[in-house]
Amino acid sequence: MSVLEGIPIDMSIVLGSTSIPIRQVLKMSRGAMIPLDCGHSDPTRVYVNDQLVAEGKILMNGEIMSLEITKVVERER
Repeated sequence: MSVLEGIPIDMSIVLGSTSIPIRQVLKMSRGAMIPLDCGHSDPTRVYVNDQLVAEGKILMNGEIMSLEITKVVERER
């Protein structure tokens, strides 16, 4: 596996998403709330190189945030 250690990947953990006008973004200040298109029980999505690979749930332990993988997404062939 050491041959794979130096290969960079782009990983994204997506809690939710939204579409808002740029004028609204420009008016935001510190502490602004942005509503997302999901509920607190909806799965968090894990993307690697823009491809969905897993789903999970966010866990909090004090100030430490982590992601528990609950489902590995099958690759389309």
